[in-house]
Amino acid sequence: MGHDRVVEVLQRSLRSGKTAHAYIFEGPCGCGRRKTALALIQALFCHAVSDDACGVCASCRKVAGGNHGDIHIVEPLPDKRDINIAQLRDVQRALAMRPYEAPRSACIVEPADRMNNNSANSFLKTLEEPPGNAIIILITENADMLLPTIRSRCQLVRFAPLSPEHIGLLLERNGMDAENAALLAPLADGSMQRALELDNDALALRREQLVKHLSTLSLDRIVTVFDAAEELSGNRDETLDTIDMLLSFSRDMLHLAAGCGDVINTTIQPLLEGLVIRLKLQGVLQLADDILETRRSVQRNANAKLALDHLFIRIAGALAS
Repeated sequence: MGHDRVVEVLQRSLRSGKTAHAYIFEGPCGCGRRKTALALIQALFCHAVSDDACGVCASCRKVAGGNHGDIHIVEPLPDKRDINIAQLRDVQRALAMRPYEAPRSACIVEPADRMNNNSANSFLKTLEEPPGNAIIILITENADMLLPTIRSRCQLVRFAPLSPEHIGLLLERNGMDAENAALLAPLADGSMQRALELDNDALALRREQLVKHLSTLSLDRIVTVFDAAEELSGNRDETLDTIDMLLSFSRDMLHLAAGCGDVINTTIQPLLEGLVIRLKLQGVLQLADDILETRRSVQRNANAKLALDHLFIRIAGALAS
């Protein structure tokens, strides 16, 4: 879900029988790279159909259950940061053996950028000519972190961050109510994993505080600006959560200013509409730029309180003009 272009490319290769022997799946953590890798392997292993996975044959059930003997997962050991050369030699030996039941063996390396130079170099021959027609999928957030010799031997498949709309739908499918899903989805940075890790209660409180302060910001009462920054700044991650909420609000405001009804934060739509009336389209565009610049400053380790002071002064000034 959310990667229609990637799925179409992979399905086309399955139909033509021309899947690559080695792939790099590049994209943000939690966007579905491993799930897609396993879906591709499931389709290649399926006993019933040739260009997809039936989902019901013995092979498909084993892949879905995570217990197929011909799939080899390589990850850093629990107490280690990197994937070591011994792990890759073990998987090379496993790939060289005859598959137990599948037409070929498969290997997923994640995160592939955790291979150090020695282990990566030891894997080059296997990537170039996988034994027994094996398929190898390297998963990384940034393909540029892999050795050029690794990249040149693999087909690159780029995964975009999941849209807030897709994340919201996935959260609802997981049993979350629509209001909480709408709160978390814009803050997840395109990652379903991050969405599931976010603290609903803390974010709901922060959102409530932010809405309250946006309703009262005024340069005539400068204390409202400093109180907002004081209450909403915290550590770096908490401050970024606040800024991401503001980005989500500004996105909805841009849609409203353009006459589009596609709004995520429906529970505060009247507030957003009021802000749009006061700021007009140009003011909303400037607000979005100011929020993005503040986010970049905090990411560069600017003082969170001062960064929010500056941002809220800009917002209050825009609302007063």
